[in-house]
Amino acid sequence: MSESIKVVCRVRPLNEQEKANDSKFVVSFPGDGDTTVFLGGKMFSFDHVVQPKASQLEVYEVVAKPIVADVLNGYNGTIFAYGQTSSGKTYTMEGILGDPVFQGVIPRIVDDIFNHIYQMDENLEFHIKVSYFEIYMEKIRDLLDVSKTNLPVHEDKDRVPYVKGITEKFVSTPEELFKAIDEGKANRHVAVTNMNEHSSRSHSVLLINVRQENLETQKKLHGKLYLVDLAGSEKVAKTGAEGTVLDEAKNINKSLSALGNVINALVEGSSHVPYRDSKLTRILQESLGGNARTTMVICCSPAGYNEAETKSTLMFGMRAKTIKNLVTVNEEITADEWRRRYEQEKEKVGKSHTIVSHLESELKRWRAGETVNQADWFTENQYAGALDDTRDSTTRSSVPSTPMLDSVTTSTPRSAALTNASPAKNVGDVQLQLLYQQFDDRGDEINKQAETIARLRQQIEEQDVNNSLRTESEGQFKEITALQAKYQSRKDEAKEVLQALEELAMNYDQKAQEINAKAKELKRLRKPCYYKPV
Repeated sequence: MSESIKVVCRVRPLNEQEKANDSKFVVSFPGDGDTTVFLGGKMFSFDHVVQPKASQLEVYEVVAKPIVADVLNGYNGTIFAYGQTSSGKTYTMEGILGDPVFQGVIPRIVDDIFNHIYQMDENLEFHIKVSYFEIYMEKIRDLLDVSKTNLPVHEDKDRVPYVKGITEKFVSTPEELFKAIDEGKANRHVAVTNMNEHSSRSHSVLLINVRQENLETQKKLHGKLYLVDLAGSEKVAKTGAEGTVLDEAKNINKSLSALGNVINALVEGSSHVPYRDSKLTRILQESLGGNARTTMVICCSPAGYNEAETKSTLMFGMRAKTIKNLVTVNEEITADEWRRRYEQEKEKVGKSHTIVSHLESELKRWRAGETVNQADWFTENQYAGALDDTRDSTTRSSVPSTPMLDSVTTSTPRSAALTNASPAKNVGDVQLQLLYQQFDDRGDEINKQAETIARLRQQIEEQDVNNSLRTESEGQFKEITALQAKYQSRKDEAKEVLQALEELAMNYDQKAQEINAKAKELKRLRKPCYYKPV
């Protein structure tokens, strides 16, 4: 079933920074305002337009609520937010977790999934797994196991991309799922820029995998729900990014550019869609032109300061709205079901042999020169009756009753051509699959080599630090040795001075004693002499 991508435009109110800069509200909503946006002299139409005063609940009702039932019934679903930095993407997808009024799409959809399950048939058994990762600097990083920093993207037997080695946690309650979300959210890269105090520096993907089994009929369905919060496109002149933040901005803009190229290729019907140009587009491959019911939320600023970026976002959404996805139920066929289908096909083949026998008999009579009465012709109606179990009745009634011989003779070359072409096509598919497998394997090798190079680079940096420390240590040791020698020299000098001082002190004491003795002698000599008269 072919379905267009659903595009919802959300215009936020002016933020405090825009109000402080006296930015004008340049977006308008003509008519009822539910499907159109007017900006810069141009009208933009979408499946739905959410105006600034809309609540988080209103946004959820429009964006996500229908997808819950789809995923539980075996369909794949994707919801992702796109827009410039600080346009409200993370607020739309996450909001304030735990707040019943301001929580966003993700927490509401978690509650809704479990509420639906609780109300469904008791014969249905559900298994729910959750994965949470980010694409940071073009590397896939597991947010539930931060030791996994560069995971590869592979394709399964149906050529559906998946992240190899990603952590999958089984959850059975909303609380367990919220715990996983909180754990992953705490590990996500954010930074402060001139336009956003909590700017996401990576694309985050929350994957909820739901498997359902009917215990009575053994019927199994599985659906995947991708909830994607894209990092915002940035103009460095506005954000003031520098250093690591600047490198992050370059990678963000590069991956968003690759996303735009994929959407342009799908819109133009190009034979080659460049999904492999980035990790982001490979992850979203099933969501864009594949097997998924996809809703894109384009988030816009209404400020005149951001008019160019808002117009670019609106044009992006207009292009994406024309993309068609081929949506099918993901059903796991059991052995009993395969057996039933085999028996059905076997019966069909038996009836086909009967038809061929009738046609060959009629053909022999014609070739023998006999005249076959029209009543004996094997007609389309008889063919339809023979394949009553496998042919649609409306199709039979619309086909005229004509000799089957003519249709067989005209269709045989086409069947033969298809039969002859089929092996070549199969070989081509196998070769293509092998090439993709080799590509993925080579990607694994490149990732491993990149990890090895990163590890070696780290070792080299550590060695450089050690060498620098060693050189610095040697220099300091030399300085210490020189200081010690200088100290010893000064110590020796001080010792000599002390010895000299001690000698001076001894001489001083000796001289002092001599002086005291002289003084006493002098004093004695100065005493007056008294002579007795004779």
